[in-house]
Amino acid sequence: MKLVKLLANLGYGSRKDMQRLIRYGAVTDASGRVLGENEVPPHEEIRVRGEALDPAAPLTLILNKPAGYTCSTEDPGETIYELLPPRFASRNPSINPVGRLDKETTGLLLLTDDGKLLHRIIHPKSHCRKVYHATLDRPLSGKETELFASGTLVLNGESKPLLPAPLEVLGEKEALVTLHEGRYHQVRRMFAAAENHVVSLRRLSIGGLSLPTDLAEGEWRELAPDELDAIFAIADIG
Repeated sequence: MKLVKLLANLGYGSRKDMQRLIRYGAVTDASGRVLGENEVPPHEEIRVRGEALDPAAPLTLILNKPAGYTCSTEDPGETIYELLPPRFASRNPSINPVGRLDKETTGLLLLTDDGKLLHRIIHPKSHCRKVYHATLDRPLSGKETELFASGTLVLNGESKPLLPAPLEVLGEKEALVTLHEGRYHQVRRMFAAAENHVVSLRRLSIGGLSLPTDLAEGEWRELAPDELDAIFAIADIG
């Protein structure tokens, strides 16, 4: 791939912009030698205005999503892409969330430009369970554990029963819920079916990957290979 196309695909600008950037000597190798349009040294050796090049595709990010951000540019308000470098929104292939979290739900969110990986994680056959911490408006009644695990709960407006969803009570108004599917606003609607209201909701894990304790809310980083493997380390039903 030519240098111009590589830089454009990484979101640094249009091809014309990149031709201009290269012509002005702003693209160098690690030693500071100015690169020409037809030169493509190893990715890790390329510098743009002295800064190391963004990671090449395929790229998977882990984000600790704060409340108030949507996962779609089609929704009004601030989006998760505003938490990333602006050029990430122009990458080709594009970076997409691996399953959405609603605007007020926080916690573990993956983003990737790897379509095969995305579909592998969200496909029902992968059984990548997701664990949520829910804080509720009213005390738990005691019927939720049996209701959620029954495999017969049908959400309002739907006809297909939910898969069994184990619930672990943490306190009077707190619980962990484990999902093996991804219906629209599923946890919130499950508690609504139990005549309760979710005050706050946080995703703690996907498969065997847990939200890192050192990743502050609003922060992100590239997912390490061992973390990627961990997603599929726990992929069962039960």
